[in-house]
Amino acid sequence: MNKLRFGILSTAKIGREKVIPGMQRGSHCEIMAIASRSGERARRVAGGLGIEKAYGSYEELLADPDVDAIYIPLPNHLHVPWSIKAIEAGKHVLCEKPIGLDAAETRRLAEVAADHPELKVMEAFMYRLHPQWRRTKQLVDEGAIGKIQAIQSTFAYFLEDPTNVRNMADFGGGGLMDIGCYCVSLARLLFGREPERVTADMKIHPEFETDYLASAVLDFGRGTSTFICATLMTPHQHVDVIGTEGKIAIEIPFNAPPDQPTRIRHTRGGDSEELTFDVADQYTIQGDLFARAVLDDTSVPTPLSDAVANMDVIDALRRSAKLGQWVGG
Repeated sequence: MNKLRFGILSTAKIGREKVIPGMQRGSHCEIMAIASRSGERARRVAGGLGIEKAYGSYEELLADPDVDAIYIPLPNHLHVPWSIKAIEAGKHVLCEKPIGLDAAETRRLAEVAADHPELKVMEAFMYRLHPQWRRTKQLVDEGAIGKIQAIQSTFAYFLEDPTNVRNMADFGGGGLMDIGCYCVSLARLLFGREPERVTADMKIHPEFETDYLASAVLDFGRGTSTFICATLMTPHQHVDVIGTEGKIAIEIPFNAPPDQPTRIRHTRGGDSEELTFDVADQYTIQGDLFARAVLDDTSVPTPLSDAVANMDVIDALRRSAKLGQWVGG
């Protein structure tokens, strides 16, 4: 086998418009089937994407012996339950972020996965695998900006649709869960450790009961990461990584376009260099790297232990916002 056969659990927009097309362009992914709670919808989406099989229930797809792995773009509150069902059905799992509603739920998934070491399970933090982020991490680790002191990140969009799952508290909605998780993840990635303490403030929507504006500081001891994430703000994203001797600015850190080059700017002393990266689809890269881990029986790029650690920080940020004080990371 040189391709991993995927089934898609849900016809969610992120899957239809970004992940599935990206994976279909890969060298090691084959999208075999897609499922929806509506058979008609599943068939319509399958036809539009050139997918062979369509199922009117998730259980039917999990029972398909031709499917090796499952990609899950369901709402957040369904990530862990259906990941566990997929594992129990003998399928590898690539699940959207954040993989759990909290650290405790994510640990439960990790425990189930540990009981099935023959299966690969990974949280789909695709941004980490894009060449611009791999180069950023390399520059930081090589000391190209001196010792890292601060990270400043912003991720925002405007969405006031009450029927969208991102605005549904019971579904695990809110800005911190949907996009703040990226800001937490990148800080942990670049500092290479967990924060010692965190503080956060969250503005709660009176109707949705989700956070529409969250700001936070993560204290890593030798430096800090600050971020703002928002769901009722003009769309914006940017990351600055600042060290004792230089800095890195990432122009489009999270939604890197699949059809255009991307850029980061590395400044050190009086010299500034723009690094340009060729067109790359981070969903293609993610799918192929996950598939290769399965086909070669090697470790996935991002282990579940990282997903648990990320949720630990998110839990701490929520506690801090509730208490109005610093809490341990």
